[in-house]
Amino acid sequence: MTVYFVGAGPGDAELITVKGARLLGEADLILYAGSLVNKDILVHAGKKTRIEDSAGLNLDEQVKMMAEALQEGKKVVRLHTGDPALYGAIQEQMDALQKQGIESIMVPGVSSYAAAAAAVGRELTLPEVSQTVIITRLAGRTPVPQKENLASLAAHRASMCIFLSVGMMDKVVTELQEEYPAETPVAVVEKASWPGERAIRGTLADIAQKVQEAGITKTAMILVGEFLGKEDYVPSRLYAAEFSHEYRKAQD
Repeated sequence: MTVYFVGAGPGDAELITVKGARLLGEADLILYAGSLVNKDILVHAGKKTRIEDSAGLNLDEQVKMMAEALQEGKKVVRLHTGDPALYGAIQEQMDALQKQGIESIMVPGVSSYAAAAAAVGRELTLPEVSQTVIITRLAGRTPVPQKENLASLAAHRASMCIFLSVGMMDKVVTELQEEYPAETPVAVVEKASWPGERAIRGTLADIAQKVQEAGITKTAMILVGEFLGKEDYVPSRLYAAEFSHEYRKAQD
């Protein structure tokens, strides 16, 4: 018996993988995170598929529903937003299923951090600007290990993608400014890839006020780093005419 944990992608119904869409079409039961997943994704479901929203269910209730469907010979898909391996709370589900002898298979999805970068048209990794991307969140109701607090991570001044924190924007800015200069570019992308997508751009000095004025309080990605505004970066050697590699000879 197997449950498929499928990444729905960031919101756009076309930003689900081919495999994910196929599994939705084959599923007898889709248990989806209704408070997060764009319902347009469910267009990929079969006409007779049973679709259940997990928003009002606790862990035991979700596991029971999936296990019972499997025992009836049904094909089960657990549909999570973005990529299920990031802030998906899936490990506890997979472990609970495993205790009942149920296998889990994870199907990756496009994460909202990738969709947010696409929304602002910037590459997260620019040569000699940043070759490291830090994916993190601010401590809230769910704690963050002290060794991973935002101020400590900011010391690297790498490209940063901050999940689940826009509702605490003032605190985010305060912690980042312990290491990043006030003029560091910031972009806040609300509902990346959704029809109502919005991108607010600024710096650490003014982004909190801009976000407040825009009324953005949730479902947004915070992007931080010089990659957002650096125009005089050194181009990649990969496509330089004078650069040779296995597939191309250098030109004079």
